[in-house]
Amino acid sequence: MVLSGCGLPLNSIRELPGLSERPEPVRVEPSISNAPRPQPLPSGENAIVTAVERVGPSVVRLDTVKRVVNPLGGLFGGRPSIQQQAGQGSGFISHSDGLILTNAHVVEGANEVGVTLPDGRSFDGRVLGSDPLTDVALVKVVATDLPVAPLGDSSQLRPGETAIAIGNPLGLNNTVTSGIISAVERTNAVADGLRVPFIQTDAAVNPGNSGGPLINGRGEVIGINTAIRNAPGAGLSFAVPINLASRIAAQILEKGEASHPYIGVRLQALTPQLAREINATEAECTVPERVGVLVVEVVGGSPASRGGVETCDLIVEVAGEAVTDPSEVQVAVDRGRVGEAMTLVVERQGERQTLTVEPQELPRRG
Repeated sequence: MVLSGCGLPLNSIRELPGLSERPEPVRVEPSISNAPRPQPLPSGENAIVTAVERVGPSVVRLDTVKRVVNPLGGLFGGRPSIQQQAGQGSGFISHSDGLILTNAHVVEGANEVGVTLPDGRSFDGRVLGSDPLTDVALVKVVATDLPVAPLGDSSQLRPGETAIAIGNPLGLNNTVTSGIISAVERTNAVADGLRVPFIQTDAAVNPGNSGGPLINGRGEVIGINTAIRNAPGAGLSFAVPINLASRIAAQILEKGEASHPYIGVRLQALTPQLAREINATEAECTVPERVGVLVVEVVGGSPASRGGVETCDLIVEVAGEAVTDPSEVQVAVDRGRVGEAMTLVVERQGERQTLTVEPQELPRRG
């Protein structure tokens, strides 16, 4: 928001002492949550039961309808030219006026979104926006005084803490499963291209759980259940941290889309073996024989190019965070803001240099 109309002509402002350097207005993102802070659990009570009772009423079922065109429809007595594909997922109410957080893939391409609360009430939902890079979407229903899920702080999570998943797996409404947080900051666990430091849990999650909340033992949402990886003997579940999801949802609420910083480099995970191959065959590059993040291309005219990043640089820090994998670089860059300076520490020919880049908005496809 830009403030204007102070009541003084511009020449008068220039003459006033102390106003030559006016402070930048504080930028406040819109709030996506109005839930009160949960009170501590009473001693002796079952923590999981109480946590579920706090969050459960706000967990919704999302029924989607996507209309697709069949190019051969209607020919030779075939199927209709427009067909409907039904889908189902989960979500949770973050604001009592009808804001619902879910996954982008749950509502992707949906023409209709039905929202059903545990108490039986149903609403027509409208997708305010979605972000495929973080798999976060925001849905709105016209209602007031809805039950709200309190949001926690995912930056404080530690492996071993209680993790509880609530959702509608396989069409079974309001299913509760529990486990522990197995790991945090899993940046390369699900799919290439996602800018998410996932929370990994061993709580059972199945199709239909997507978009539902992952909560802690205090009854606070700490993540959005997003993906699973089946493995012999057990499944691995991954959730988008709620701090990231809240930031993306606030941007969608404010602008209709999410903002992602971009610096313009192509990266390669460096290993000792790859380093030896590069040093033996590439006259232009000499890289250390260790694990790291190698710059293999700098886009011309990009923020990285203007900031002095060069091919064959090894990125070791982004905005003060140590990085050892390309996905960690991507997540660290995404934590910054478009137009705000960011420091990169690179290793070049055995010497470390600190560079400054100013990220721009990620070019949008299509």
